[in-house]
Amino acid sequence: MSFIDELNSLDTSNPGGWPAWVKLGSIVLLMVAICAGGYFLQIKSQMEDLAKHQATERSEKDVYKIKQQRAAQLPAYKAQLAEMEVILQSMLRQLPSKNEMSDLIVDVSQTALASGIDNELFEPGAEILKDFYAEKPISLRMVGKYHQFGSFVSGVASLPRVVILTMHDISLKPLANGESGLLLLEGTARTYRYLDSEEQAAMDAVKATVKGAKR
Repeated sequence: MSFIDELNSLDTSNPGGWPAWVKLGSIVLLMVAICAGGYFLQIKSQMEDLAKHQATERSEKDVYKIKQQRAAQLPAYKAQLAEMEVILQSMLRQLPSKNEMSDLIVDVSQTALASGIDNELFEPGAEILKDFYAEKPISLRMVGKYHQFGSFVSGVASLPRVVILTMHDISLKPLANGESGLLLLEGTARTYRYLDSEEQAAMDAVKATVKGAKR
């Protein structure tokens, strides 16, 4: 009798009468089926959850290392920030003060005249207070030659106080009547000064009020 015929002749109603090798094979197959079912029903999902938790753990460890490094460097950052604030205050003190501003504007205007420039318009505007400095716009319309404008810039740089002039919407073009070598400069220049202690305290109070209102 062949192997297939022997299996087909088995009495399913009497498993106890099966040959020993069939009983052993059936037990093995049943164990494999139970293990496979347990794996797909329980173990697989648990292993997937474990892999997710391990990935989360690695991510949190990386974040922790970064934060630990930052915390270790915090004292150095604070010292660097304090040093930068000292440097900033020192640089600000090189700008003109509130009391010096009016004289400074006169000096800038006189420097332009001394350079041979014709000040057709030199009109200071209202001062604008910023966080730690103030800026004053000056409407300009000047006529002069190229080398005279160069002399003006050099003269402003030589003033006793540090003068910062920034140009906004400035145009420099040949004079409309075509007069030889003359240029027309039009636009707005801004110069800056530092805030005194009272002004700085007022600005800090305003910032604190605005910050409190936003909460």
